[in-house]
Amino acid sequence: MKKLIFPFALLLLVGCYNDKESDLYPSPTTGGGGCDTANMTFAKVQPIFNQSCALAGCHDATTKSFNHDLSNYSGVVASVNSGRLLGAVKHESGFLQMPKGMTKLDDCKISQISAWVNAGMPQ
Repeated sequence: MKKLIFPFALLLLVGCYNDKESDLYPSPTTGGGGCDTANMTFAKVQPIFNQSCALAGCHDATTKSFNHDLSNYSGVVASVNSGRLLGAVKHESGFLQMPKGMTKLDDCKISQISAWVNAGMPQ
């Protein structure tokens, strides 16, 4: 009887589970949540700036609030190089939270902008 109990008890301790490899080890290009951050270019992040930043009265070509024009490549690069853009969109301490008066950009958009910056801001 003792010989049967030990293997059964060992089986209970080991347990069983069925995890997908893709859930345990997400692809670095998707971040595990379906957020594509691979090969980021300005063409891929420009819609984020157009929809959330380069709006009339904010950081468009006419208003250039706080001297930031986020309606074109050179303006966005200048804002990144000033050291203000990433801190503002990430809502880091010491930065004005952007976009002003709107909800924080979702994690995927912030990851895409960060990936673009880290890739050297390619056009």
